[in-house]
Amino acid sequence: MVHHNPQGKHIGSSFDDFLAEEGLLAEAHAVAQQRIIAFQLEQELQRRGWTRADLADRLGISHLAVDHLLDPEDLTVDLQLLARAADLLGRRLRITLR
Repeated sequence: MVHHNPQGKHIGSSFDDFLAEEGLLAEAHAVAQQRIIAFQLEQELQRRGWTRADLADRLGISHLAVDHLLDPEDLTVDLQLLARAADLLGRRLRITLR
């Protein structure tokens, strides 16, 4: 947990340490990554002038499935579908363990 001394300086662990102690770090990272991916896909759609409906039609999936795919809060995204969408948009999905 982060504490402050009277001079306003941090004492103790970082915010990541706090999240890890609370068992929330992995989920926080997953949410952040999903938000980034969803944002990047939306940007690529806009760059190409495509709508979500266009993407759904090109992927052969429902519009609801595209909404699910691009939902920045949804952590149950199908990685194969995400990779197909990225490929269709001329991008590559890369997932690494560090």
